[in-house]
Amino acid sequence: MAWRSPVPSETLAPTDTDTETSPATSIGFDLTRRPWIPVLRDDGVEVELSLTEVFEQAERVRRLVGDVPTQDFALLRLLLAILHDVLDGPREIEDWAELWDDGLPLDEVRSYLDTHAERFDLLHPSTPFLQVADLRTKKGEYSALDRMVADVPNGARFFTMRAHGAERLGYAEAARWVVHAHAYDPSGIKSGAEGDPRVKGGKGYPQGVGWAGNLGGVYVEGADLRETLLLNLIAFDTPQLKVDPELDRPAWAHPPLFAAPLGKVEAASRPHGPRDLYTWQSRRLRLHHDEEGVYGVLLAYGDPLSPRNMQLREPMSSWRRSPAQEKKLREGTIYLPREHDPARAAWRGLGALVTGKMRGAEQRQEAAEQVRPRVLEWNARLANYGYVPTGGVVRARLVGAVYGTQQSVIDEIVDDAVAMPVLLLRDESRELAVTAVDAVNDAEDAVTALGDLATGLAQAAGADGEGPRATARDRGFGALDHPFRSWLRGLAVGEEALDDPLYPTHRRREWQRELREIVVRLGEELIESASDASWEGRVIETKGGAFWLNASSVDLRFRRALNKCLPLAVSDTTPETDSDDSTEEEQ
Repeated sequence: MAWRSPVPSETLAPTDTDTETSPATSIGFDLTRRPWIPVLRDDGVEVELSLTEVFEQAERVRRLVGDVPTQDFALLRLLLAILHDVLDGPREIEDWAELWDDGLPLDEVRSYLDTHAERFDLLHPSTPFLQVADLRTKKGEYSALDRMVADVPNGARFFTMRAHGAERLGYAEAARWVVHAHAYDPSGIKSGAEGDPRVKGGKGYPQGVGWAGNLGGVYVEGADLRETLLLNLIAFDTPQLKVDPELDRPAWAHPPLFAAPLGKVEAASRPHGPRDLYTWQSRRLRLHHDEEGVYGVLLAYGDPLSPRNMQLREPMSSWRRSPAQEKKLREGTIYLPREHDPARAAWRGLGALVTGKMRGAEQRQEAAEQVRPRVLEWNARLANYGYVPTGGVVRARLVGAVYGTQQSVIDEIVDDAVAMPVLLLRDESRELAVTAVDAVNDAEDAVTALGDLATGLAQAAGADGEGPRATARDRGFGALDHPFRSWLRGLAVGEEALDDPLYPTHRRREWQRELREIVVRLGEELIESASDASWEGRVIETKGGAFWLNASSVDLRFRRALNKCLPLAVSDTTPETDSDDSTEEEQ
């Protein structure tokens, strides 16, 4: 399903209520006092809370439950920006430890929100929340709310509860979509705001997606919202995190913005830290409303932000080296966010979460291929200091938007999680982390063998093998999803596991045996369902000569492949020795 922003031509003419002197300007909606953030309480009831209530009730809130998963991510970052600014930190890990022991600083939070209440008024006449009060086009037009609401699929509205589009929103929901638009709004041609020098012919031409839309978002989930906030509240003294505490401020602590983007000098020096980044104004917005709610929006481009080499500033994403960009821009090392693949379960990307590591050397050959999310490095540090039990489990949630059609449409939203032992994040247990990643590779290899089996059976019958291969792979990974997650959680056995040099091998052997049992069962089902034509077989012509292919030969090849990729499942020798033996047998 795809969510698409209407093009600027889908605009509405100004009405009598859409003027600077409209009575609607006297309406207020104070986000610090009025409920607007959807949460799931620990009693299973979903409610909406104000900003003040979210912090006050954080220990009784299980999690955020926005309209779409990407909205949860954007709202969490908003709450983190508030908490960072309330504390002007935490500057050091010891400051964080006081919060973990004593709880959130609720008196300071209330005072802070009271101080900034005017900037948190969604409908304020001069400083509306995350908007530009006098934003307008040359003709005074505005767009339908479909442009801002990401759960209205363009051209396929039978997939949504909004059969007629988002014609009108309550103030609470509109506030959530304002936050989401700055984070995830697609690219494409937008309305051209008066005063923006980039506008040509009344149109704003593509400047990229909202900042969070570039990311493969990752955050750590705690037992309740209080824990979730603190586990993602990274201290400013964290290694490999670039923060200027004296300049880092959230959007509402900066002067109100105009239609024009930031100047080149200021833009080049920012963001100064997480407060700045989590509330980055990638769009210029203005809601059109009356006394009953919001009925339109003017959505234009704001401040673009390139994701290139932002791994020292953005802690809530994995990063990957981009040889293509290095060649194109002739730069030594370039990192880009590692986006999520909606076709892959979170555990299949475990390597990017636990083993990515930056090295200090600048030489190209020593640069890491991947950099794991700084927020996971932070949780590893908490474990090293003893604030988080080393035998515990950290739950990493992965959220992201997948864009298509020149980034003007959101094709899919990724929302998955993987629970893994805190041990895997620590440098002292790197061998165990490598074992976990190797176990993922074992699964990939075994499922590849299963796919080859399905292809071979189809080819033996004279049919195309790509469809059966894809189906078999989907079945394979589906069948392995729960077993792998259970095996991974089972690695959390405490520090004593690190004292046994054979522990990683023992655990990998357990996984390979379970993996082999599952994949062999799926393979046998494929063999049993093979057609008579597959059993009869046919001659296959290759560059190396002709050979006879039938179900029996395909089955034999499948089992040999499993023996080779899962050596610990069939012997008690080490993987290297058994792999060599397998090669000799095949020769």
